[in-house]
Amino acid sequence: MKLKYKFWFEKDGEPVLGKGGAEILKAISEAGSITGAAEMLGMSYRFVWNYLQKMESRIGKVVEKERGGKAGGGTTLTPLGKTLLRQYLNIEEQMKRIARNVEKELEG
Repeated sequence: MKLKYKFWFEKDGEPVLGKGGAEILKAISEAGSITGAAEMLGMSYRFVWNYLQKMESRIGKVVEKERGGKAGGGTTLTPLGKTLLRQYLNIEEQMKRIARNVEKELEG
């Protein structure tokens, strides 16, 4: 038997971050840009941009965008974005451990 679960962060009853959003933040952190993150995830730039805008309208700035030019620009996570991603990944790891323990117990 398998234990299945989903979780997400909400603010004032509105979703802020779930699995897809955590994947977006992680990809931005790794790729250093929204374009790179969208490509890594097989998503459109517009989808990622809109997701970030919705998230920021609910909780504040989660990414810092630097315009292009000679250095090429880029995007990084703000302290809030880093904390949100770290906490999400921490909870996800705890949930996986709990699920494994429950499954072991149910198997007898």
